[in-house]
Amino acid sequence: MTDSSSSRLRFFQVTKKAVGFISRLRSQRGSSGKSYSTLPEELSIRQFSLAEIKAATANFDENLIIGTSIFGSVYKGVIDDGTFTVAIRRMELGLTLFRTEVVLLCQLNHFNVESLIGFCDEKGETILVYEYLCNRSLYDCLHGNVINANPLPLFPLPWEKRLEICIGAARGLHYLHTGTKYVVMHRNVTTNTILLDHDLVPKLSGFFVSKLGPRSMSKALIRKEAPAEGAFGYLDPEYYHTKYLSEKIDVYSFGVVLLEVILVQTRTFHFQMNNEARSLSGWTSWCLRNGTLYHYIDPYLKGRIAPECFNKFMEIAMCCISATEDERPSMGEVEVTLELALELQKKSESEMTSI
Repeated sequence: MTDSSSSRLRFFQVTKKAVGFISRLRSQRGSSGKSYSTLPEELSIRQFSLAEIKAATANFDENLIIGTSIFGSVYKGVIDDGTFTVAIRRMELGLTLFRTEVVLLCQLNHFNVESLIGFCDEKGETILVYEYLCNRSLYDCLHGNVINANPLPLFPLPWEKRLEICIGAARGLHYLHTGTKYVVMHRNVTTNTILLDHDLVPKLSGFFVSKLGPRSMSKALIRKEAPAEGAFGYLDPEYYHTKYLSEKIDVYSFGVVLLEVILVQTRTFHFQMNNEARSLSGWTSWCLRNGTLYHYIDPYLKGRIAPECFNKFMEIAMCCISATEDERPSMGEVEVTLELALELQKKSESEMTSI
């Protein structure tokens, strides 16, 4: 085995050091006693029995569903005699995605990355158990929750809070790209995969289609021969055409998230302009050129964003969705620029208060 292969194997065998109640949960083993043979044995993670999962979800009661996607339904559940509330995802797309999520999340350890508590693999069921994040996704907070047939946002997010959420998500992506031995390309960055805890701290989720790249400090690209994957509207068009995979595909997707945060009334990703369909990024570029973008800002935000902050925010958002990856910033640069935008906003509000 080469040194590179050996290093990569060791990388897959690293276990996540949990803290707080997550650590206590993982230390308890499910009653099944079975090991999931396709996962590295070194993963220190709790294994639940199917009976425990059914008890936690009242036998998969549909009234407990808090989210759905192509990856399966998510239930709100309680474990350990009601001691802990968790989110339980019942997988629908097979073992490969299941394994990818488990192996990756057991190695990642960051404040802005979702924590995996355990899994269940029994009688044909593949189930993942996560920490419960009560404010659900950024999408729910911006647009409303489809599951509960609520077309309105859970609550209006102030502009500063939106900036803080964007900064936290940027930190999480920066960690994935530079804070691990190998670059982790998320490939599924959307407002639906940015979850929010009770303090509205963002947590990246949805690692089912993530890929490992080169060493974090390398500038190499990976050639992916398979069709491009990613959420519609967020997918990097350059990757779609070339199939060259790098961390800059996440930068593009995050740029779309930034646009969605400020143009929140724009809920879809197709717009007709001169009888031609455009994505949110293409439509935004068109509005900027025509000086009409301000008309489409979330009405709740109008008059509440300092001009200097708005300009800085839009500057980095548009850089993120540049046509080629060489023109896009790193996630570290995105994080720093968003922090500057927040400082400009706070400075403006402080000056207004003084006046």
